[in-house]
Amino acid sequence: MMQLSHYPAALGQALAEGIAQAAQRANEIDSQLMAVQHQVNRFEGNADRTAAFEMDLKNDAQRKARRFEVLLVNQEYQKAIDTQIRLTVDKANAIAHLEYLRNQFSVAKLEARLAWLAAVGIAQQLSDFESRELVGL
Repeated sequence: MMQLSHYPAALGQALAEGIAQAAQRANEIDSQLMAVQHQVNRFEGNADRTAAFEMDLKNDAQRKARRFEVLLVNQEYQKAIDTQIRLTVDKANAIAHLEYLRNQFSVAKLEARLAWLAAVGIAQQLSDFESRELVGL
């Protein structure tokens, strides 16, 4: 069986570094996304608290409407939601890029293995030819 050490060093190293960088980028975006989600949750909690303690609101529908109004006028909340959407798209793109690099590496491994098998096949054919010459066939 062919070992990873048989693959061209430059190919393996370049792709491995690219894969590692892409994975790190996806993890960084995920970390940023969690921080923004925490911020969004805090804004929503504050809006819930504001709506819950207003005595002139009669029912749950009025409290939900008030919560929506509070969040609607909060520019920081709107900015956090926009950032969350952008980061979600960035994360999806980063993961797609990571998968693309992984697929490239898989193809490179298959091509290297095919080349190795072809070389082994040629060597086997030469060996068979030399053996036939020795026995006079």
